[in-house]
Amino acid sequence: MGKGLFRRGLNAPQQQTLVLSISAFFTATLLLGMISIVLLIFARGGGYFWPEDLYRLELITPGSATPTPAYGEYHGPFQQNDETRHWVVYSHQQNPYGERVLITTAELNQARLAKNAARVLLQDGRTILGRPEVIKKAGTEAQPLTRLADYQQQVESLSQQIKQIRDGHLAELHRQIRDMAAAGSTASQRTLDAKRRAFEHWQGKIRQLETARDKYTITVVLADNSQIQIPLSQIEQLIYPGQLHAGTKLLVALDKVWRFLTEAPKQANTAGGIFPALFGTVLMVFLMTLIVTPFGVLAAVYLHEYAPQNALTTTIRIAVTNMAGVPSIVYGVFGLGFFIYGVGGQLDSWFFADALPAPTLGTPGVFWAALTMAILTLPVVIVATEEGLRNVPADIKAGSYALGATKAETMIHTVLPMASPGIMTGVILAIARAAGEVAPLMLVGAVKFAPNLPIDGEFPFLHLERQFMHLGVLIYDGAFHSQVDTSGASMMFAACLLLLVVVFVLNIIAVVLRNRLRQRYQKGG
Repeated sequence: MGKGLFRRGLNAPQQQTLVLSISAFFTATLLLGMISIVLLIFARGGGYFWPEDLYRLELITPGSATPTPAYGEYHGPFQQNDETRHWVVYSHQQNPYGERVLITTAELNQARLAKNAARVLLQDGRTILGRPEVIKKAGTEAQPLTRLADYQQQVESLSQQIKQIRDGHLAELHRQIRDMAAAGSTASQRTLDAKRRAFEHWQGKIRQLETARDKYTITVVLADNSQIQIPLSQIEQLIYPGQLHAGTKLLVALDKVWRFLTEAPKQANTAGGIFPALFGTVLMVFLMTLIVTPFGVLAAVYLHEYAPQNALTTTIRIAVTNMAGVPSIVYGVFGLGFFIYGVGGQLDSWFFADALPAPTLGTPGVFWAALTMAILTLPVVIVATEEGLRNVPADIKAGSYALGATKAETMIHTVLPMASPGIMTGVILAIARAAGEVAPLMLVGAVKFAPNLPIDGEFPFLHLERQFMHLGVLIYDGAFHSQVDTSGASMMFAACLLLLVVVFVLNIIAVVLRNRLRQRYQKGG
């Protein structure tokens, strides 16, 4: 009836116009939603790097006759429960490292730009908002901030000496003592005692240098005139946002981007960088690609070229397609039970029995994560490769056979190169999905924080059994901090932005490679 009314009420051009209008409406709505999400992530993620101005706030607290002064930053305003509210992050005497509170406009007496206030970023990721006053070396007179660079140079020199002793003496002595103690040889007891004395000597030297280094401090004054003494060795960066113009703010933002990409997370993933997560994501995806590509391509070649086209093959093809719709957590449970507990546990009993009951391979690690993600993305590669094989003209294969080539030679030298755009599309789609998955990885190897990278200078250099950090897991963890920590929320959006950029670049590369391959084989190159 509806179809009849549709035809009777509108003529053919009007029907076509209506269908086009409805399609255009839903397409525009979809594009608007996607653009809004990208803009939100870009604004919140990019804001993490931009240095925000500091203000001298006067907060009205219940029961206090006078406003409480504080240096801080405030965000908003926004409406909540018919009131205008602000998120405020400020340092005070009880919590100099910043406290985040939600206040109403009535609780904010005044906020004016504080050009002499600085954001003091510490090595451990914490931040103090205050006014640097003087610098001092214990036992000497306080010096003005103009000598800060000289004092920082002296502190850096002492820190370098400590690092040289640790890397050049302590690390090697520790390794030798550990090996000799493990060998249990009584003949080398004298040598072992000598090395232990040398180890204690260098430890004492480090303590002397650390004591000398910690004598250099900077005095930071909070808005209520309370003072904090901070060792210069703990300061990573000192910025006066109110004294920066647009150009210098951009330089500060670029420096923070570099730190974000090259440093490790701090303060429970709410500060610092994301290098271990970026490295772990790239390594896991690289291993996954090495595993899934040959399996996916060979399976597709067999199904399309060699398997008899009967009910069994059709069933297998349907099953492969449906595997793409299985929830990813199911693959995580499968990887945990089969790869880790099953295969890994069996390998431990064969090759690492001396270390049991502590597992060596029977525990989550980057290799098991890559293997699990290869199983998860295998249907994508198979389906895309089959589509590529299906697009190869039958005349090309017939011509190859007519020239005397065998089926294997035709596949290797003719069919697979012409199907390479489809194969490339499948592999890139698999990479993009592996880069964004979270649930299965949390069961098979990815953690919120991993103290060591899977690659280091210790033999065999690549440690596939180690747990690793992943960008998706970092974002998942940051989502929990976003309700209570402004910095954690901003860092989560910055990680989202980086993940989007990675996926976008991969897709651009895929499109370019696919087009070039397609043009090459269309021209018969």
